[in-house]
Amino acid sequence: MNKAELIDAMASEAGLTKADAKKALDSFIKATTNALSNGDKVTLVGFGSFSVATRAARTGRNPQTGQEIKIAAKKVVKFKAGAELGGAVK
Repeated sequence: MNKAELIDAMASEAGLTKADAKKALDSFIKATTNALSNGDKVTLVGFGSFSVATRAARTGRNPQTGQEIKIAAKKVVKFKAGAELGGAVK
């Protein structure tokens, strides 16, 4: 499902116009992005939680040449599914 299909599904499920559903989705994405960039955790009970973790620097290999390369440390976004979402997928 892409963003346009998600907007269509949200609009039909909630009885909103597509424009209102797009505004709601964009607001959710912006609020979640802002919270994560400030180091906060976003938890949606039953759905899951988004958090930021630091991935340590490490040494990797170039698959074409086999030469060692250094991979810098960086922050990554993690998502852990909630119990209801996990149960619905099974």
